[in-house]
Amino acid sequence: MAIQKKLKKKTRQFIDSKHMLSGITTASFLESTIVPIPLEAVLVPLMQARRDKLWLIALMATVGCIIGALFGYALGYYLFDAVGDWIIGTFSNPEQFEIIKQQMKNQGFWFVLTLGIVPIPFQIAMLAAGATKFSLTLFLIAAIIARAIRYFGLAILVYYAGDKAEIILRKHKVKALILLTVTIFLAWSLSNVF
Repeated sequence: MAIQKKLKKKTRQFIDSKHMLSGITTASFLESTIVPIPLEAVLVPLMQARRDKLWLIALMATVGCIIGALFGYALGYYLFDAVGDWIIGTFSNPEQFEIIKQQMKNQGFWFVLTLGIVPIPFQIAMLAAGATKFSLTLFLIAAIIARAIRYFGLAILVYYAGDKAEIILRKHKVKALILLTVTIFLAWSLSNVF
């Protein structure tokens, strides 16, 4: 019980802190690089508590993730031989990474876009994009679109659902992810036809 009170007090201090936005940016950077824990668990309650900063919170989460994406891309591009095995061992396995590299070569933009939205560690997409020397411009465009959909989607949910956003997210998250993935797959398929 004492731990819960301390946690609530720390959370309230963070919500009211002048460092809240920089903290979100930092947390988003860490989530996209070394801490593969979905940021939604922190963002939704924070957005609910600070509706006056709703869109700014989504923007700062997106910015932090994009900075992390650039870091991950650079790691794959320049240091894959030195640190690739460690990263693959931490977030994946060699066989899975080879499949991902092949998908990166075949699907590129759409692959990054899909992995940027779904709650799969984005670190693998960043590393694969860099390791395969995928276009940095296309990588950034896909990452920005994906993360903006993810974080501004949460902001829209909180804007319209208010305090019920967490319940709705828990109840419909899988359905929403399936719908987004199918939509992206269809867009990718249609782009190959035309």
